[in-house]
Amino acid sequence: MSVSDARLAQLAARFAELEARLASGTLEGKDFVSASRDFAELEPVAKAAAAVAAMRAELAELSSISDPDPEMRALAEEEVQRLKAQLPEAEQRLAVSMLPRDAADSRPAMLEIRAGTGGDEAALFAADLLRMYERFAAEQGWRFEIVNANSSDIGGFKEVVAHVNGSGVFARLKFESGVHRVQRVPVTESGGRIHTSAATVAVLPEPDEVDVAIEDKDLKIDIYRASGAGGQHVNTTDSAVRITHLPSGLVVICQDERSQHKNKAKAMQVLRARLYEKMRDEAQGAEAEARKAMVGSGDRSERIRTYNFPQGRVTDHRINLTLHRLPEILEGTGLGELIDALTAEDQAKRLAAMDS
Repeated sequence: MSVSDARLAQLAARFAELEARLASGTLEGKDFVSASRDFAELEPVAKAAAAVAAMRAELAELSSISDPDPEMRALAEEEVQRLKAQLPEAEQRLAVSMLPRDAADSRPAMLEIRAGTGGDEAALFAADLLRMYERFAAEQGWRFEIVNANSSDIGGFKEVVAHVNGSGVFARLKFESGVHRVQRVPVTESGGRIHTSAATVAVLPEPDEVDVAIEDKDLKIDIYRASGAGGQHVNTTDSAVRITHLPSGLVVICQDERSQHKNKAKAMQVLRARLYEKMRDEAQGAEAEARKAMVGSGDRSERIRTYNFPQGRVTDHRINLTLHRLPEILEGTGLGELIDALTAEDQAKRLAAMDS
């Protein structure tokens, strides 16, 4: 996707206008917030556009040099060749920065992991995935908080929900949604046979309160006593909360906190995220169907990624990428390489669609 000089000038003018408005000190309230958001979104595009414009201008100037001195002409030609080699990469960066953005990319996210096929081993794998994301979040400087957990008897998770807060969380984690498959000898296996288990990951962008209006009359709230291995603080008070959103039928349970009020607040946070995702699905139509198919049901035949312990490899089936770095990926330190590859593939496909 080649960007015209006129478009570069237009981007520079728009950025300068926003910069001047923010510097004027006349903006307040919503106007200031809106202009700041626009400025932040346009800044990387404007910087990439300025770099391309400068390189094109320098190239044009050098190409027009007709110095009689052979040494000067040779130097100019050398610089021309350097710029010609660097310009396509700069134009590619600009094109990527101009791709339409998902409005939710900059938002925090709810991370939901559910054990699928495989019983206790699937629950243990769900716990491994949770640790992977928690360590990756720490590496990114994000805040990672368990919202609700339903533990298995041997230390795994049947279901766990975490809130991840920080810069660009949803943009980095959204391609993690889908069925993750593990192949290994379970700790519960005495015969040394390799088993295949699965866990489902869903990453939901967290909405602002204004994005999702929830009326009290649409909620059925049940308070009961936390029980079983599911609560971190199984107690003798009625603090567990189950919220049913009557119009959609969505049900959210939270029992990890000792406080009924805290559990209710966390449950509402999860409910709001699920309703927002439902609204996004409905708005995006056919694309939403593809995203739903990615999440799947937890059956091991529906997979986006396989973690093979005997061979020490992780394969992402969507981009046919295999990395023999399973320990680093599960430690979180190697996950970024997979996420970068998925992001690059998504950008390439969207650029190709815009060029066609």
